[in-house]
Amino acid sequence: MDLDTDREKALETEETQELISSEKVDGTSVYSQNGDKLGSIHHFMVGKRDGRVRYAVLSFGGLFERDRYYPLPWSALTYNTDLDGYSVALDKEQLKNSPSYERGNEPTYDSDYDRKVQGYYDGR
Repeated sequence: MDLDTDREKALETEETQELISSEKVDGTSVYSQNGDKLGSIHHFMVGKRDGRVRYAVLSFGGLFERDRYYPLPWSALTYNTDLDGYSVALDKEQLKNSPSYERGNEPTYDSDYDRKVQGYYDGR
């Protein structure tokens, strides 16, 4: 068995130059621009009709905030190869003040909620 060939085949199915499998993104760390870890990607919200990722929902680290989720517009994230994770132009305080919800109280991702989330990130 050739480990390099197996690894290349796995890479071809999970990641290309332009695409990456959601399996590889779930759990990926998200950092502030200063390199502070903010949390990790818990899941995506994808448009049913256009198939575009609208939000990466961040699970914020910390003992008392494990069950709190922060939808980040996908366009707000940039992959940082040095960190092997995504970076976002937020610090921890700005993230804490952004739209969020607790486990079991998921929002209705409708146009009003979309405006609320986008408005927060556009207005910074």
